[in-house]
Amino acid sequence: MSALVAALAAHDPQAVAVDPAGAEPLTYAALAQAVAAMRPDLALFDRARPVALQLDHGVDELLWELALLDAGIPVLSLPTFYTAQQSAHALAASGAQALVTAQDVRLLDHARVQLPAGTARITFTSGSTGTPRGICLSEAQMLATAQAVIGHVGSHHAGRHLALLPPGILLETVAGLFATLLAGGTYVVAGADRLGLANPFRPDFASMARAVTGHRATSLILVPELLAGLVGAIDSGCSAPTELTLVAVGGARIAPALIQRARAAGIPVRQGYGLTECCSVVTLQDADDASADNAGRALGHQQVSIAADGEILVSGTLCLGAIGGEPLPSPYPTGDIGSLDEQGRLHVTGRKSSMIVTSHGRNLAPEWLEEVLLAQPAVAQCMAWGDGLPAPRALLVPAHPQADLAAAVAAANAQLPEYARIAGWQEAAHFLPDNGLLTGNGRLRRQAIAAAYLADEPAFFTRLEADTVRQRLAFLSVPQVQAGLAGTISLRVYRDYLTQAYHHVSHTVPLMQAARARLLDRPELVAALDEYIEEETGHEEWILGDIAAAGGDKEWARNSTPHPATRAMVDHAYRTINEGNPVCFFGMVYVLESVSVAL
Repeated sequence: MSALVAALAAHDPQAVAVDPAGAEPLTYAALAQAVAAMRPDLALFDRARPVALQLDHGVDELLWELALLDAGIPVLSLPTFYTAQQSAHALAASGAQALVTAQDVRLLDHARVQLPAGTARITFTSGSTGTPRGICLSEAQMLATAQAVIGHVGSHHAGRHLALLPPGILLETVAGLFATLLAGGTYVVAGADRLGLANPFRPDFASMARAVTGHRATSLILVPELLAGLVGAIDSGCSAPTELTLVAVGGARIAPALIQRARAAGIPVRQGYGLTECCSVVTLQDADDASADNAGRALGHQQVSIAADGEILVSGTLCLGAIGGEPLPSPYPTGDIGSLDEQGRLHVTGRKSSMIVTSHGRNLAPEWLEEVLLAQPAVAQCMAWGDGLPAPRALLVPAHPQADLAAAVAAANAQLPEYARIAGWQEAAHFLPDNGLLTGNGRLRRQAIAAAYLADEPAFFTRLEADTVRQRLAFLSVPQVQAGLAGTISLRVYRDYLTQAYHHVSHTVPLMQAARARLLDRPELVAALDEYIEEETGHEEWILGDIAAAGGDKEWARNSTPHPATRAMVDHAYRTINEGNPVCFFGMVYVLESVSVAL
């Protein structure tokens, strides 16, 4: 039996262990019984090969996590944002025997892979590249980290912990789930759609703030982007959650200004530092540390030191190693640059490999510049760059369709010394785990971003994404889309929305035929259009079928008059094709289709 599962019996059997949104809570006794009920089925699995989980937060995900740990079967955690290619690589590289999704349990036939002895969990991390690397951890190592977290913050914080980070993120699993259950608290789980996090382009931070309050959360684990969103929601009029006693933030460097804003808004923020290779959390601020410029002291299971070149070294509880690799050296060189103050608190400067050295010989940590830029409300994401240039430059992602990025850069530069000021910037589309430009815990994949945006000739689709980012943000702000994501759209409004979609989609094939007629001198485009036309023919009938399934009259919808806005959009598309560049039509298609795929 797992040590974690055995520990469940130490708590009040009638105390609530898991509180799932929209379902009956599970007491500690019921949780232990549910895990035990899965043992006969799990006995059929090979204990030497991992079972992969790709599930949203909920009771099913949590039970599989605990039951596999209890059965001694390695868990391969696949975040739901992984691309198909990343998931396939992780499954094959680990020799997974099965994949559990919301739809089914699928048996796999991957070749067996030799894992380090004692492997209980495999977490794939890719750092700044796009190729995932499997890190193996034992249960003892993960529980040592969870116990160290409890020892540092105190078991009295084990009230109601709300999971906001995506499932599959080691930080949430170890410091959230495991620590909460070991300390006898309640782990609150809800799907991303219930938390305002279903939209990867534009999280609904107001809904997230309301969820934190509505679930009476006492603790959270956040990445800087989610903290900034929560603070922004409060600044915009949302009520500040009053029951929070601990909000731990990690995953990337955090602007001191953001920490100060959060605390001023009543959010009890503590900054931390950690790595997957070090079993997640390494340091965390003390409760009485009012400063905003450090990541706290090492927890009891780790020791932190600084190498001669400033690299942060960690000794103590480390992972078992990577799949197919050797055990990690101790002390482990983290690749981060930092320092320790007289109180033993860690100050993280940035990544050793991402340091910018200007042509004037100035060393600049891009994280420093980025935290100043991210303190501007108009900036959702950014990456500073400029190694070898006279001054740094930046890629900026707008926070909303009307974001004034020029003013944001000017405001940031006013806070920076002259040698560190941003000399130029360009607008970019969102950095996401889905497009391989962001890790699951919010770290920039700098090499991948540079390859996409800073090449002499960026790829066409990279330029298209950047050129249409504001249009997609505007589309995502449509009230019906927001209501659909939040699950609050009425059936009547949904049918009305589908009716207008029918009037739009019924013109897709005629519009492409019109574009084809003007592109006869481009045989490669004609061939592509012929294939696209064949694929799209009849799609408007699918929408009529959806209307009927939702209780509407599809024939009434077919014969109805389109809304003036719908007619104007279609007329604009025809006019663009007939009087301008016919290929421009596909920029409009991209805005709609890319958002649809993301949703």
